[in-house]
Amino acid sequence: MARKVILDLDPGIGDAVALCMALFEPQLDVVSVTATGGNVGPKQATLNVQALVEQLDPQRWPRVGAADPDQLLVTDCRDLWGEDGLCGADFRVAELHHRHSAVKLISDEIKASPGEITIVAGGPLSNIATALQREPDLAMQVGHLFIVGGTLAGPGNVAPAAEFNIYCDAESARSVFLLPVTKTLLPLDISSKVVLRYDLLDRLPEVKTNRGRVLRALLPSAFLATHERLGVEGLIVSEAVAIAGILHPELLTTERLYCDVETSGELTRGMTVIDRRRNSPHQPNMDVVVDINVEATVDCILRGLQ
Repeated sequence: MARKVILDLDPGIGDAVALCMALFEPQLDVVSVTATGGNVGPKQATLNVQALVEQLDPQRWPRVGAADPDQLLVTDCRDLWGEDGLCGADFRVAELHHRHSAVKLISDEIKASPGEITIVAGGPLSNIATALQREPDLAMQVGHLFIVGGTLAGPGNVAPAAEFNIYCDAESARSVFLLPVTKTLLPLDISSKVVLRYDLLDRLPEVKTNRGRVLRALLPSAFLATHERLGVEGLIVSEAVAIAGILHPELLTTERLYCDVETSGELTRGMTVIDRRRNSPHQPNMDVVVDINVEATVDCILRGLQ
């Protein structure tokens, strides 16, 4: 039986690659794709989710949830992925006037299938925090929450100590970390070990397929952007790594640890604080990915895209 999944995304190239995998994976039943601001503002994130689902046109369409237009974020990634977050792919999409709220969709899907929903949080945790704060009983009904973000021991990518998704809405991240939800954290310094190289472009589906057309519109410009702006010869697609990890948990090595988020430090705001002391007074509150089978994960992603 396929696992029911909600993808909460802020597309973003990594999020788009994850969608290209998940929407066509027979082991996953993507019941909803919800937008959150992050890589781009909330309005653009909503348009990106809608555009990607329309362009991919899977056999079974998920419900699409709109980000809160008043969502507050402290930064974005438009300097890397462009104003539209998708490297100027220019997917045409009609702006809908009556959209489902992302927060309401998350709540409705959890209540409709208590204990069965896996949420993949590929962006800031604003939607999830809001849903669980409004209805505290929901926390115990989430099957699993897979959080893409934070750091284990490495530096941040948006500040010296902070990873982008956590930094964008540190208060929401802290709230979710401390709630009694079954959850796994995929830190940046682990997911970034998985790098897609240029030879991926020779292995993409044909342009006549929906996935091939979308990936060929996105990835060449994404490779160029990471080369020119980050000096990286390849793509880091953490959200796609999360999909691979959900499909094949044996790829991941995890430890039960206590994690919190710094929300007030002048230099450390958004930092993921992981207590690894042997005599810690805190009880572990999540599984943290501490290592990954890089080669097998790359292979899983490539197979998922083909």
